[in-house]
Amino acid sequence: MLRTLSLSTLLLAAIHTAYAGEPAAYRIEHQVLLSGKQGLHFTQSRTAIIPGNPPQVILTTQETELHGAHGYRDMLHVFSADLGRTWKPPVHIENLRRTTLADGYDIVIGDVCPQWHGKMGVVLATGKTFNFRDSKTEDRARERVSYTVYDPKTQAWSGLNIVQLPEKDHEGKPMLEANAGCHQRFDLENGDILLPIRYRKDPKTRQYTTIVARCAFDGKTLTYKEHGSELTTVESGSRGLYEPSVTGFGGRYFVTMRSDKSAFVARSKDGINYEPIVEWKYDDGQVLGSYNTQQHWVTHSDALYLVYTRRGAHNDHVFRHRAPLFIAQVDPEKMCVLRNTEQVLMPETGVDLGNFGVMDLNPQETWVVTSEASFPKERLDEPNRILLARIHWARPNQTAAAQLGAAK
Repeated sequence: MLRTLSLSTLLLAAIHTAYAGEPAAYRIEHQVLLSGKQGLHFTQSRTAIIPGNPPQVILTTQETELHGAHGYRDMLHVFSADLGRTWKPPVHIENLRRTTLADGYDIVIGDVCPQWHGKMGVVLATGKTFNFRDSKTEDRARERVSYTVYDPKTQAWSGLNIVQLPEKDHEGKPMLEANAGCHQRFDLENGDILLPIRYRKDPKTRQYTTIVARCAFDGKTLTYKEHGSELTTVESGSRGLYEPSVTGFGGRYFVTMRSDKSAFVARSKDGINYEPIVEWKYDDGQVLGSYNTQQHWVTHSDALYLVYTRRGAHNDHVFRHRAPLFIAQVDPEKMCVLRNTEQVLMPETGVDLGNFGVMDLNPQETWVVTSEASFPKERLDEPNRILLARIHWARPNQTAAAQLGAAK
């Protein structure tokens, strides 16, 4: 069932003081974009802007079964031609449906992150492959970095494609189960892409390493060129560093990474070679409390922000403390979160909001979109919702203006 709310619905105002600069104010507005249907939930919902007159917003989402962690079914897309005020009904993407291969495995693209590529004038959506033996049992060994391309001229998706990576990393170890799911990429001025990827070095352990790969993109094919640092952590009982997101700010690059027990950040001058990792903390030295969940960047020309979940918010009843969503300003020198800037970006309602995406709609507005997930057993029959938090900037975001300007 399609469901929209007016722009005035659930309005939340927030005034924010920028770090090392003039005061910057924003307000946050909430909107329900879609509601799921009984028996299946929408998940991994994210948006991309398609510049034009008028511009369009495309939302990609995926149906998932209500039992088990990764019961991913088909991909769908939804369009809005009025900046999200109304939406067309969801449509299955025929050449991205879950498909059974000749060897009996089901395969489908997943954890998809769409983003407009201004140089090529297409939406490039990157993610991973999900593979199910006998259509039931997930086989992680077959995971790959996947992508698909939406061309607004033809109004069609390219289908599922795989990025060809080197067989071995800088240590001579195999690059196993490489994927780029639930990330945030950064496009360079020349059209090259900084694509964050995680993989395993050792087939005997589920210990992930994060890299940022520099890739070329010609509008159809995404090609690996090089990568630099190979980042991981040796926390006891941890799966290393994964679901990385990268951004550029102030002439440097920053990558934030999930781990099972905490969250980490690293800084770079060239986007691929990074300084040693730093655990995310507040500026008073206290650990942030984000763990086992992705974080993403909101990059404004005035300041850099982090969106995250954390413990300690009266949210012990929420799966892995994955709600509410918080937003706070980052000190890019000390690489910490400024505690007094922390705001609730999206309130919690007892369910997981941790799989989300960020999009610059225009210089005046940034979106954070998420899907409700991990419902308690007694609420499993509820239709889940795709939720939007609109960040309205008091001063235009020149970063977004530059990105959208390059897209025209």
